[in-house]
Amino acid sequence: MNIIDIQSLTKYYGKAKGIESVSFSVKEGEIFGFIGPNGAGKSTTIRTLLGLLHPTSGSATIFDQDITLCGPQIRKDIGYLPSEVFYYEKMKVKELLEYSASFYPGNHKKRMVELATLLELDLNRRIEDLSFGNKKKVGIVQGLLHQPKLIILDEPTSGLDPLMQHKFFELLRQENQRGATILFSSHILQEVQNLCHRVAIIKDGTIVKIEEVASLRQNTYKKVRVSGQISEADVATLSIRDFKKWDHSVSFVYQGAATDLLQVLSKCKITDVLIEEPTLEEIFMHYYTSESES
Repeated sequence: MNIIDIQSLTKYYGKAKGIESVSFSVKEGEIFGFIGPNGAGKSTTIRTLLGLLHPTSGSATIFDQDITLCGPQIRKDIGYLPSEVFYYEKMKVKELLEYSASFYPGNHKKRMVELATLLELDLNRRIEDLSFGNKKKVGIVQGLLHQPKLIILDEPTSGLDPLMQHKFFELLRQENQRGATILFSSHILQEVQNLCHRVAIIKDGTIVKIEEVASLRQNTYKKVRVSGQISEADVATLSIRDFKKWDHSVSFVYQGAATDLLQVLSKCKITDVLIEEPTLEEIFMHYYTSESES
């Protein structure tokens, strides 16, 4: 079952393109990464998905309900952390969170205290006295206190120190184990690589790739370093680029089956071979340069 289903979603601001023909789905129980640099269209997609912006064209459903027709009903089961948070500055943290909790059925006081304790958030401080990072913690508690079925996070870790980021990721994994589906938008690729099952890459308002993180790394190019007697001519039949030669070794980027690579290398006098999968960041840069230009 798909919790989120987006079909050809387009949003223009006058003549300026926000997003165009964005299509992807998020399965129930999945942690789905949504990556791209600032200005690529991540926030516009999320805000349109949540009904905060009206789409120019296309459609989207959450829980099999149309976002333009059932927005208020849908949002009751969503926890949302925007990229920027703004609150009533004179309120205490506890007052603000209790006010937020009042929009949902049930008593969420225990949950609020548990989350605040985990994130080292002082409930008795006023919002105006909080740092940017602590205001982000308020947003995290606010988004999770009602144990939503769907969690949507837009650049959630900005302002959090590394230790708090680690706690936050563990919290998200616990929420996912509880059954929550997560849409995680970020430009920090290491976060997505360590947390998400699948990822969509967005460039200039358009999706350029959707793939499982593990498959994306396995099926794209590989970094190869070979020691021994080998020249560029020896690997000319392979799909390679960035060939570099040193005194006793060479390196290059290879795209293709590992068996084909090893078959070619077996004909050379080599002493060592190192084959590395690219990081998600390297794959991201590949799609932002080579693929988009082709």
